[in-house]
Amino acid sequence: MRYADDLVVGFECEDDARRMSVDLQERFAKFKLALHSEKTRLLEFGRLPAWQRARSDQRRPATFAFLGFTHYCGWTRYGAFIVKRKTERTRLTQKLRSLRLEARRRRHAPLVNQHRWLAAVLRGHYAYYGLPSNHRSLSAFRHQVKRLWHRALQRRSQRGLTWHRFQKILEFFPLPEPRITHSREALAVVLG
Repeated sequence: MRYADDLVVGFECEDDARRMSVDLQERFAKFKLALHSEKTRLLEFGRLPAWQRARSDQRRPATFAFLGFTHYCGWTRYGAFIVKRKTERTRLTQKLRSLRLEARRRRHAPLVNQHRWLAAVLRGHYAYYGLPSNHRSLSAFRHQVKRLWHRALQRRSQRGLTWHRFQKILEFFPLPEPRITHSREALAVVLG
């Protein structure tokens, strides 16, 4: 293995985490490798820190980004602790920026082709990011895709395209609604 990109390690005790960090840096140094200083950090995260902070009216523990998701501590509606995930903001803005450019490039293509492409993009996004705690981000992404498609179609002619007329187009070419594609039980098996 040449690179180990992504790794999250959890510890119950802070001393164990610090010792592991030092040992890992020493081990990597033997192979002339190093941990990325900006991406490597120790943070308090989990059920007990979240509960202690909630009791003392402090903010919840810090978040961390991993595999395109921002992980944060949360609670179910029944009061149980849960690790929640939402789409990482930087990934979302990068994707929207690239989609905006591609929509501009495809603006003169037939509506059927544009719709097929955008529907495939949305389905792929939902397939990866479709976690139970991420529905708000999925809806926001769909809304932004709808806006950028409207903007691209609006630039096709001198007359422009009103939002009302665009809504009529969406009746014939509806964009897929956000879908939760991963269950909490499947995530528990994979993660834990």
